[in-house]
Amino acid sequence: MTTLQSVPALGTHLASGSLPSRAETREQLSKAAYDLLVIGGGILGISTAWHAAQSGLRVALVDAGDFAGATSSASSKLLHGGLRYLQTGAVKLVAENHFERRAVSRQVAPHLANPLTFYLPVYKGGPHGAAKLGAGVFAYSALSAFGDGVGHVISPAKARRDVPELRTDNLKAVAVYGDDQMNDARMALMTVRAAVDAGAVVLNHAAVTGLRFTRGRVTGADLEDRLDGTEFGVNARLVLNATGPWVDHLRRMENPDAAPSIRLSKGAHLVLKRTRPWKAALATPIDKYRITFALPWEDMLLLGTTDEAYEGDPADVAVNEKDTAQILDEAAFSIRDQQLSRDLITYSFAGLRVLPGGPGDTSKAKRETVVTEGRGGMLSVAGGKWTTFRHIGRTVMNKLAALPGHPLAEDMEPISRLPKKLPLPGIANPNAVAHRLLIDGAAPGPRMSADTARHLATHYGSLSFDIARMANENPALAERIHPDAPEIWAQVAYARDHEWAETADDVLRRRTTLTIRGLATDEIRAGVESMLGDRD
Repeated sequence: MTTLQSVPALGTHLASGSLPSRAETREQLSKAAYDLLVIGGGILGISTAWHAAQSGLRVALVDAGDFAGATSSASSKLLHGGLRYLQTGAVKLVAENHFERRAVSRQVAPHLANPLTFYLPVYKGGPHGAAKLGAGVFAYSALSAFGDGVGHVISPAKARRDVPELRTDNLKAVAVYGDDQMNDARMALMTVRAAVDAGAVVLNHAAVTGLRFTRGRVTGADLEDRLDGTEFGVNARLVLNATGPWVDHLRRMENPDAAPSIRLSKGAHLVLKRTRPWKAALATPIDKYRITFALPWEDMLLLGTTDEAYEGDPADVAVNEKDTAQILDEAAFSIRDQQLSRDLITYSFAGLRVLPGGPGDTSKAKRETVVTEGRGGMLSVAGGKWTTFRHIGRTVMNKLAALPGHPLAEDMEPISRLPKKLPLPGIANPNAVAHRLLIDGAAPGPRMSADTARHLATHYGSLSFDIARMANENPALAERIHPDAPEIWAQVAYARDHEWAETADDVLRRRTTLTIRGLATDEIRAGVESMLGDRD
């Protein structure tokens, strides 16, 4: 492992095309007049900023924490049509979800999304029978035009070969269907980059301390840089509140009497080391409405999720003992005990689903997007799901174009005229990129290992070559950050120079996978902080 003493210092060798400094960005935000200020750097805010900048609007995006620092990096990492929605007869919704899923995984970000086969085990006495689930997965695949194959049923023995830890006691059959998965934090960061490439100005770790008003209308926000305490402000013709679980908090800044518009549901996940390779994921029915997932992800196993009402401070959401016990107990329906040892847990995380306000069980609630306009003209958007992040961005843009008086319509290109499947930065075939990295890495620099090449290709696409060049120019950057993970130190420098990484957690939790692997040691954390400090 690279020691702290040998961590490369690159303060005087920043990569060309590096980001402007925070001071330069604050000055730009303070002096310009923006058409749209997006508050909230989760995927809804990011997608809206991306689409708004594409349409020709002058856009600013700020977040109190890191981009995708809360719910948007605490998902189940799936791009999916929503199999459970078929039970409620939401056939059109599933078809729309499939369209978006396939657009993202095939045309928009094939370098960031991976096809994944799902096995749906049918146990004796379970909530669903084999015939029902077989018909369900066939219909599900039909709604995606059989682009992932035909949903069907296989024998327990065949399923066990692909999922060696599958519990086969009382297992009658296994239904099969296809969806996609991703690294949600990486997908969000690439969308931020797309927004900036389209002209947006962005700043993370910048908290709103108050809203600005002109004749009763919200026309901007006062902010504080959380890293050095600098206070500044942003003026905008329109402000969009995309703060997720905090959406009602910001609405009360606009109107102290604003009634609650959302409710929150907590979803917890566990990350475990795998005892053996898995070639498919498990989606096990728990009851009529809920499914528990066991997903091979980032060479680990991701288990979850829970679904219960949450009424505390969104900043305090965390996985507790009750969550851990529930996830392991539910996973045990279909997974053998040796894979569910607590000693295998490397990380846990929890996020908050934002649901429309109202009564009823959160597990049965639709993942709808709610758009409201406040007394001061601030728009608030909340809810939705990762799979449809592009659709939500377009929906908000249509809402902006249709506002009374059409204040922005004259300055924006209609969303219908924008490219429908504009790719995210780095788009490339990841297999081809990994091959090139291995071939090109033979000379003149140190040879890249196969797992590192694959990791770079599936997290950066063609941008991997920029990271490889940094490693070739400075061999110390080609070293692994930890011997048990594929990441190299060049990724830390790249995150600092090109991906708005400001803190060790920005790097270890969201730009890389060190934290979720349980490898973010104190020594590595100190090394990352040292490299981040070399920007000055």
